[in-house]
Amino acid sequence: INWRLGLIVMLFLTVFDYRIYYRFAPWILGISLFLLVLLLIPHVGLERNGAVRWLGVEGFPITIMPGEFAKIFAIIFVAWFLAKDPSRIRSFKRGILPLMALCGVYFALIIKQPNLSTALTICMIIVGIMFVAGLRWIYLGGMAGLGIAGILFMILTDEEGYRMKRLLSFQDPFADPQGTGWQVIQSLYALGTGGLTGVGLGKSIQKTLYLPEPQNDFIFAIIGEELGYVGCLLLILAYVVLIWRCIHIALNAPDMFSMLLASGITIMIGVQVLMNIAVATSSMPPTGVTLPFVSYGGNALLLFMGSAGIMLNISRHSSV
Repeated sequence: INWRLGLIVMLFLTVFDYRIYYRFAPWILGISLFLLVLLLIPHVGLERNGAVRWLGVEGFPITIMPGEFAKIFAIIFVAWFLAKDPSRIRSFKRGILPLMALCGVYFALIIKQPNLSTALTICMIIVGIMFVAGLRWIYLGGMAGLGIAGILFMILTDEEGYRMKRLLSFQDPFADPQGTGWQVIQSLYALGTGGLTGVGLGKSIQKTLYLPEPQNDFIFAIIGEELGYVGCLLLILAYVVLIWRCIHIALNAPDMFSMLLASGITIMIGVQVLMNIAVATSSMPPTGVTLPFVSYGGNALLLFMGSAGIMLNISRHSSV
């Protein structure tokens, strides 16, 4: 049912004029923040695995994950904000500071769930759109440094030491094979077992017994086990083509709003692809970021298929 609903959403947004988003962008931002605030109210959000990230009714199969939809809502608002007055990006007070504050609000609301990976992803998307709009390198470097300092502060002030353990686990996951390094080790085992051509589609052992959440965060490792290096390479090439086509749409967009909107979607896809593969290959600490269009999950699939519909809609209005 997830892919069918996603297909319907994609087809609808393909013909739904993207310029309507421009008129309602501030309201879209308000809805996004309102949904995130609802999760902070006791007994409103659904708690799973120690995190409150979902809105819905207990026992009902359909839930809403505000953090996922916040990505596209933030993209629409930032694209509107910078397209309405392009000179804002050259002004620290009128452009950069308000968007930095928006990053802070999103980060604060989402980290409370807690969901560090989504909070970081949204901040990276917003900064990426700002850079496309003309953000100066000096400000980009300053914001990157501020972000790194903030993350280090959170790690060092974590009384339980959970974030520090996750940070150190990717450097040497075998130091704690039964604890923080378990997922990464099983992911590496899956990739190593696959070899060049894999053990065969559907024949993974890691996904049935050892690797937690193989259908979500570590789906790339299962693809590597079943389809091998060749399968992983073909998947990466498919993403390269997809991102290249998204960049092409952004470059040929008919107006600045659609250009920034397409750029934001492109950045979102690229960031999540890189982060998911990096986690599966132990190139960065575990983050919980889904692999676009591949990982299981209704909210993520709706987000990316809907985003694909927006891209197709912008492409339809392009003269190239």
